[in-house]
Amino acid sequence: MSLILYGAPLSPFVRKVDVVLREKGVAFENEPVNILPMPDWFKEISPARRIPVLRDTEIGTEGPDGTIADSSAICAFIERKHPEPALYPAEAYALGRAVWYEEWADTELAQAIGGGIFRPLMFPRFQGKEPDVETAKKTWTEKLPPLFDYLEGELASDLGSGGFLVGAACSIADVSVACQLAQLDFVAGLPDAGRWPAVVAFAETMIARPSFAPNLAICRKIVKQRVDLSA
Repeated sequence: MSLILYGAPLSPFVRKVDVVLREKGVAFENEPVNILPMPDWFKEISPARRIPVLRDTEIGTEGPDGTIADSSAICAFIERKHPEPALYPAEAYALGRAVWYEEWADTELAQAIGGGIFRPLMFPRFQGKEPDVETAKKTWTEKLPPLFDYLEGELASDLGSGGFLVGAACSIADVSVACQLAQLDFVAGLPDAGRWPAVVAFAETMIARPSFAPNLAICRKIVKQRVDLSA
């Protein structure tokens, strides 16, 4: 087994790499890293001080050699090293759109869900404090609806007409977006299916894929209850 994925299961970016590896049937080892505080050995291989980092032991076993930081860079590496099944479209425009959705998920969606809901609800719990439900509700009612409106429209477009965001097969676009929606689901639940039916159907279908199961099983043991932000 030549690949080691360093990170924490609750990270949607670690989840993205985990899912991509499983979608491709690539064997790998998960090695948890406690980043609070971040150990010195991990700082050496993570210049941006973030998770995940992937190590290919066929290239290097110590220090930075053989390591790649950042989930998008890691997934691109995995695609090139293990091209089947392809998760990046071959056609130029479709590829550009898929990479755009990955970027949108990793920034816009991640900032709202991670910074506006997951952190206010979960970080205080980890410290034995009461969750900041007010901040999470504000995000739920003000910041997330425009993002869901956009995603609903994209899923209903010609590119997303097959149930996936780009074309008729699962791609890095779907994995990236679904990893963020999964984060929302086990903390606060999915959005209103009456208002965003395509978003909810997409999320439920993707989260049910076998590639998501190992990571989500661990996460659900850590996050044992949701907070109802619609009340």
